[in-house]
Amino acid sequence: MRPVIPYVTAALLFGLGVYGVLRRRNAVLVLMAVELMLNSVNLILVTADTTAKALLPHGGQIFALFVIVLAAAEIGVGLAIVLQLYRMRASVAVDEVPLAERPEGGR
Repeated sequence: MRPVIPYVTAALLFGLGVYGVLRRRNAVLVLMAVELMLNSVNLILVTADTTAKALLPHGGQIFALFVIVLAAAEIGVGLAIVLQLYRMRASVAVDEVPLAERPEGGR
């Protein structure tokens, strides 16, 4: 099998994810774009594992499993941050988040 189609598909998915991260204002959509990028990396890892003779058998599949675990942790923490942001500001727009705001009573 020629691995060109999975590689091109993964590159398109990764590019779409980068576009989503750079252009979206909604934090939930940014998290979905990051998930899209991680899934494209999984596609590349599994495709490279099936097409190449590596020193580590099934190494691409093992790394893909670690990426899936990382994605699950990222979604858990990311959604917790988004929910807290919504409770505080009643909006999940990324460009409205104050990055340099100090807490009350702080210097």
